[in-house]
Amino acid sequence: MSAKKSRQDWETLAQSLEIKGQALIGGELRDAESGDTFACISPVDGRILANVASCDLADANLAVSNARAMFESGAWAQLPPAERKKVVIRFAELIEENGDELALLETLDMGKPIRYSKAVDVAGAARAIRWSGEAVDKIYDELAPTPHNEIGMVTREPVGVVAAIVPWNFPMLMACWKLALPSLPVTQ
Repeated sequence: MSAKKSRQDWETLAQSLEIKGQALIGGELRDAESGDTFACISPVDGRILANVASCDLADANLAVSNARAMFESGAWAQLPPAERKKVVIRFAELIEENGDELALLETLDMGKPIRYSKAVDVAGAARAIRWSGEAVDKIYDELAPTPHNEIGMVTREPVGVVAAIVPWNFPMLMACWKLALPSLPVTQ
């Protein structure tokens, strides 16, 4: 993140933002299947930030189908831990590098003071992602305590596609809490 900005700096940055209102499904920005949108109105000044794709069951099914295909391809789940670690840590770095813009988007969308968006939301999101990246090669499978003539193994493997709901008050931070976990193996 850059040096301290003045109010005018933030307002200039806000005017330069190009906010996309499309859904990200299968790695592509797309309109809702229905074509419906809703206005995302900033509580800061009442302006419309974007007309956002009003996704419904058809869009959710498409997202799940795409996520399932990616999971089954093994492109992520079978990636060596060191490679997953690099990708996740790079994601944390990108959050930090784009922190001012992300903080501004959070402020415009939520109405919270920019200093909190930067210090709590952006910094916390980067920390959550980085922690999971660092943990990729540090959390191992286990042998459970068993009698001498038995062996009980705990194997951590990806479980598949899940849905996650993000609340309104800390959307970026809580999304990152949920996004970071797939980098780790999960006990079945």
